[in-house]
Amino acid sequence: MTAVIAAAQVETIDATARGTSTQMGNIGSIKVIVMQYSTPEDQSALKEAFLKGGNKGLVDALSKMKGIGRIQIPGTVGNELAYVSSTPTPTGRRIRFVTNRKIRFREAYQNTPSQAYDLTAGQIDINDQDNGKSAGVLYPAAQLVINENGDLEWQLRKNPWQLVNIIDWKPKGKE
Repeated sequence: MTAVIAAAQVETIDATARGTSTQMGNIGSIKVIVMQYSTPEDQSALKEAFLKGGNKGLVDALSKMKGIGRIQIPGTVGNELAYVSSTPTPTGRRIRFVTNRKIRFREAYQNTPSQAYDLTAGQIDINDQDNGKSAGVLYPAAQLVINENGDLEWQLRKNPWQLVNIIDWKPKGKE
């Protein structure tokens, strides 16, 4: 009985990821599975870790967090999601996620610069009033930095991927 209740609380979001700029023309399906959302305490812990240790501190803190979901990206084994938030918007909600990225064997073996981009992150804006207006972005290889203005900024290894054709499979009772 507990397994049935737990399964009913899982939210799955399917989307089509389209490459931008130099990855234009590349398309793949992604799946974000959320078993629970992060707490404000989780957010505070990650903020503190980043302020103390920068991107490395954030990655270390994420790697110690219990997985609360999963992202499946074509060409990879996928990653466990360590942080997922949901914020109401006037038309629905905004879902943000971040996790430490598994460095591929080839990257580590060849000691490529891409090893510094050890986060996968993204944002999905779900429009409950018009599903066709739901959109998002995926940063498959990123790092978080503080720019010259003192603002947080994503630095990317390559380009962001545009998320379209979003389907939000809400758990029963949350529709």
